[in-house]
Amino acid sequence: MYNGKVIICDDEVEILRYLSKILSAKGLELEVFSSGTSLMSCLENRGLDDGDLMLLDVKMPDLDGLEILQRVKRMKLDVPVVMMTAYASINSAIEAMKLGAYDYVTKPFPKEKIFGILEKVLERKELLKENIALKDELGIPSASTPLIFTSETFRRVHDMAMLVAQSESNVVILGESGTGKELIASLIHNNSPRAKERFLTINCAALSDTLLESQLFGHIKGAFTGAITAQKGLLEAANHGTLFLDEVGDMSPAIQAKLLRVLQEGDFIPVGDTKAKSVDIRFLAATNKDLEEEVRQKRFREDLFFRLNVISLHLPPLRDRGEDIELLARHFLAKYAARMKREITDFTREAMQLLKSYNWPGNIRELENAIERAAILTRGSTITAETLPVWRTPPPQEAKQEGGKRLVSLETVEREHILHVLKASGNNKSRAAKILEIARRTLDRKIEEYGLEDEGVR
Repeated sequence: MYNGKVIICDDEVEILRYLSKILSAKGLELEVFSSGTSLMSCLENRGLDDGDLMLLDVKMPDLDGLEILQRVKRMKLDVPVVMMTAYASINSAIEAMKLGAYDYVTKPFPKEKIFGILEKVLERKELLKENIALKDELGIPSASTPLIFTSETFRRVHDMAMLVAQSESNVVILGESGTGKELIASLIHNNSPRAKERFLTINCAALSDTLLESQLFGHIKGAFTGAITAQKGLLEAANHGTLFLDEVGDMSPAIQAKLLRVLQEGDFIPVGDTKAKSVDIRFLAATNKDLEEEVRQKRFREDLFFRLNVISLHLPPLRDRGEDIELLARHFLAKYAARMKREITDFTREAMQLLKSYNWPGNIRELENAIERAAILTRGSTITAETLPVWRTPPPQEAKQEGGKRLVSLETVEREHILHVLKASGNNKSRAAKILEIARRTLDRKIEEYGLEDEGVR
């Protein structure tokens, strides 16, 4: 049994009866139209009422199915359209695919064919729901994620982003890690003419060349070992929408060459295929690398750089947005207090001063992590300096003497022990972390917290 709604439009009574019988037997809600005119009248007056799939006949006497498809796309209705066609009009079905149809079936078709398409559509719907929920859980930017700022430095970037959003130009967003590049990309998309279309993202540095190519361009069945089914890539999924290429500077020359074709010709070839597919996509790209230097060093194609870099936005690091630190800290505190169901409402003056005086090399991402950590450790209603990570080198402590023995704080003992292990292991951090039985990432954080770089640790 399925949970969803299917809209059917066909002038053949037999087809309507057949589809109504097999789909209603699966528990699906149906809305049936015997003419294109009646369908369009319904769409224009009240929309789709959350339809999950539209089955649309190509040839109808009153209104051509291709014309209906084009109107549906112009109305930006978010419903996959499957064209139903007789063999004699197969060319019309191919034309429909070019216009944005999800798929097509040739009459007469077995019920298994329709059920197969329906399962894919409903699976996609559930995956999108899970993706939105997961992004919310992980704090990944979504359409509703606010931009928090009051500084004039960031306002200039924000206003420029709002201005370029109205264009169709490709944009490169530059900035250090953690400065909010994906948030700005989301802002541009959500305020663009493509706002009702899909906004998809991919991290080019997180995937191997083979996987990145498959994710971007898709592949046909048998294209490589393990390709047991065909898979649409992000380029096809983002058609008419926006694709955000994060860490584009880490893309290999081979993938760069294939991407260049998409920007130049507006088409691409899935892995293992021989036929090109046309797409209409706006590209937003981000990197923390100096792309101009990458071009000079021949690590990034100059022609691709110019195609992507029609407009560039430079995000300021958090250290240059001092006025925003308190605003952001309070935003993150409210977020994690609500998530943890804790009554934590404020910072002590010392804690806020510590936040404002820190250099924030990890930018907004590091600030958010610090506030989350503090919210976990805080026992009362106020964040104190003690619950925040200790980023500054501790001042030399005078050792207390009692009974002829040197007494120091636990923090000093930990600092001295870590330094001793690092020196004993020849500054090999991986070996030191293994000896200390902590993660390498934890060791790096403690080296920074205790200022051990000043002790010769690198």
